[in-house]
Amino acid sequence: MARRKAAKTGVESGSGNVFVDLGFADAGEMTTKVALAVEINRVMQGRGLTQALAAQVLKVSQPKVSALKNYRLDGFSVERLLNFLTALGRDVRISIGPKRSGQATGRVSVAAG
Repeated sequence: MARRKAAKTGVESGSGNVFVDLGFADAGEMTTKVALAVEINRVMQGRGLTQALAAQVLKVSQPKVSALKNYRLDGFSVERLLNFLTALGRDVRISIGPKRSGQATGRVSVAAG
Protein backbone atom coordinates (compact mmCIF):
# COMPACT_ATOMS: atom_id res chain seq x y z
CA MET A 1 0.00 0.00 0.00
CA ALA A 2 1.41 3.40 -0.97
CA ARG A 3 2.02 5.90 1.81
CA ARG A 4 0.87 9.46 1.37
CA LYS A 5 3.30 12.13 2.30
CA ALA A 6 1.84 14.46 4.85
CA ALA A 7 1.56 18.05 3.69
CA LYS A 8 3.71 20.40 5.68
CA THR A 9 1.87 23.18 7.38
CA GLY A 10 3.55 26.29 8.62
CA VAL A 11 3.19 27.58 12.11
CA GLU A 12 2.49 31.23 12.54
CA SER A 13 2.74 33.15 15.79
CA GLY A 14 -0.50 34.78 16.84
CA SER A 15 -0.95 38.35 17.93
CA GLY A 16 -2.54 37.33 21.21
CA ASN A 17 -5.98 38.33 19.92
CA VAL A 18 -7.80 35.66 17.92
CA PHE A 19 -10.17 38.22 16.39
CA VAL A 20 -7.24 40.25 15.01
CA ASP A 21 -5.61 37.06 13.72
CA LEU A 22 -8.83 36.14 11.91
CA GLY A 23 -8.98 39.58 10.31
CA PHE A 24 -12.07 41.03 11.97
CA ALA A 25 -12.30 44.81 11.52
CA ASP A 26 -13.99 45.21 14.92
CA ALA A 27 -11.58 42.91 16.78
CA GLY A 28 -11.14 45.31 19.70
CA GLU A 29 -14.86 45.60 20.34
CA MET A 30 -15.35 41.85 20.00
CA THR A 31 -12.57 41.21 22.52
CA THR A 32 -14.16 43.64 24.98
CA LYS A 33 -17.60 42.08 24.58
CA VAL A 34 -16.27 38.57 25.15
CA ALA A 35 -14.38 39.64 28.28
CA LEU A 36 -17.53 41.29 29.68
CA ALA A 37 -19.67 38.27 28.77
CA VAL A 38 -17.20 35.94 30.50
CA GLU A 39 -17.60 37.94 33.71
CA ILE A 40 -21.40 38.13 33.37
CA ASN A 41 -21.60 34.35 32.88
CA ARG A 42 -19.24 33.79 35.81
CA VAL A 43 -21.42 35.93 38.09
CA MET A 44 -24.65 34.27 36.93
CA GLN A 45 -23.15 30.81 37.48
CA GLY A 46 -21.76 31.80 40.86
CA ARG A 47 -25.18 33.01 41.95
CA GLY A 48 -26.81 29.84 40.63
CA LEU A 49 -29.15 31.80 38.37
CA THR A 50 -31.21 29.88 35.87
CA GLN A 51 -31.70 31.53 32.51
CA ALA A 52 -35.24 32.49 33.52
CA LEU A 53 -34.08 34.12 36.77
CA ALA A 54 -31.17 35.83 35.01
CA ALA A 55 -33.63 37.22 32.45
CA GLN A 56 -35.65 38.79 35.28
CA VAL A 57 -32.56 40.31 36.89
CA LEU A 58 -31.23 41.64 33.59
CA LYS A 59 -34.69 42.70 32.35
CA VAL A 60 -34.34 40.80 29.07
CA SER A 61 -35.98 37.71 27.57
CA GLN A 62 -34.71 34.22 28.33
CA PRO A 63 -33.52 33.76 24.71
CA LYS A 64 -31.29 36.85 25.17
CA VAL A 65 -29.74 35.20 28.24
CA SER A 66 -29.22 32.03 26.22
CA ALA A 67 -27.44 34.05 23.52
CA LEU A 68 -25.28 35.67 26.17
CA LYS A 69 -24.41 32.34 27.79
CA ASN A 70 -23.41 30.98 24.36
CA TYR A 71 -21.36 34.09 23.50
CA ARG A 72 -23.58 35.09 20.58
CA LEU A 73 -22.96 38.76 21.26
CA ASP A 74 -23.98 40.48 18.02
CA GLY A 75 -27.15 41.86 19.62
CA PHE A 76 -25.36 43.34 22.63
CA SER A 77 -23.47 46.62 22.86
CA VAL A 78 -20.57 47.11 25.26
CA GLU A 79 -22.76 49.57 27.18
CA ARG A 80 -25.55 47.02 27.55
CA LEU A 81 -23.11 44.40 28.83
CA LEU A 82 -21.79 46.92 31.37
CA ASN A 83 -25.37 47.55 32.51
CA PHE A 84 -25.88 43.80 32.94
CA LEU A 85 -22.89 43.70 35.27
CA THR A 86 -24.27 46.51 37.44
CA ALA A 87 -27.69 44.78 37.49
CA LEU A 88 -25.87 41.69 38.80
CA GLY A 89 -24.43 43.74 41.65
CA ARG A 90 -20.99 44.37 40.21
CA ASP A 91 -19.19 47.70 40.25
CA VAL A 92 -17.70 48.73 36.92
CA ARG A 93 -14.68 51.04 36.93
CA ILE A 94 -13.38 52.68 33.79
CA SER A 95 -9.79 53.87 33.84
CA ILE A 96 -8.29 56.03 31.10
CA GLY A 97 -4.55 56.54 30.64
CA PRO A 98 -1.89 56.97 28.00
CA LYS A 99 -1.38 54.25 25.42
CA ARG A 100 1.51 51.87 25.86
CA SER A 101 4.66 52.66 23.95
CA GLY A 102 4.93 50.79 20.71
CA GLN A 103 1.17 50.79 20.11
CA ALA A 104 -0.18 52.77 17.19
CA THR A 105 -3.45 53.50 18.98
CA GLY A 106 -4.96 53.11 22.42
CA ARG A 107 -6.90 50.00 23.35
CA VAL A 108 -9.74 48.91 25.60
CA SER A 109 -9.13 46.15 28.12
CA VAL A 110 -11.29 44.48 30.73
CA ALA A 111 -9.93 43.25 34.05
CA ALA A 112 -12.28 41.43 36.39
CA GLY A 113 -11.48 40.81 39.97
